Amino acid sequence: MAAPPSASLRVAFATDDRRRVNQHFGSATAFVLYDVNAEGASMIGVGEFPEEARDGNENKLAAKVDFLAGCDAVFVFAIGASAIKQLLALGVQPLRVGEIDAIDMLLKGVESAIAEGGVVWVDRALAARRKSCECDRFAVMEEEGWQ
Repeated sequence: MAAPPSASLRVAFATDDRRRVNQHFGSATAFVLYDVNAEGASMIGVGEFPEEARDGNENKLAAKVDFLAGCDAVFVFAIGASAIKQLLALGVQPLRVGEIDAIDMLLKGVESAIAEGGVVWVDRALAARRKSCECDRFAVMEEEGWQ
């Protein structure tokens, strides 16, 4: 089922050059965030992680997981089981790329999936967003006194 034109997702990419997914989640130096809809994508932010937040730090995952809260998915070159579990608990779908992939090509794939449907994680994320929107709309109506 194709998504409505306003449907959008927030996706992140583990990268050290803002062009390719080439980082392991736990040792990533940066994540770049995009809002994506069927018509295109817009970069909305970059999270950079200093040396002390990476290798050798027992809590290195926490800052990254916190940064990605609110995202629908994160593309990584590799990821460990603990990080997967933490991301899924927040509703963030980790997606491992098979080789170092260009972010612009991955964005095109997400745009197409939003427009055409049929990609499980995209369909699930869009359904969750619609449900959340409906709940928010009804809560606002209730606060305004609608019966």
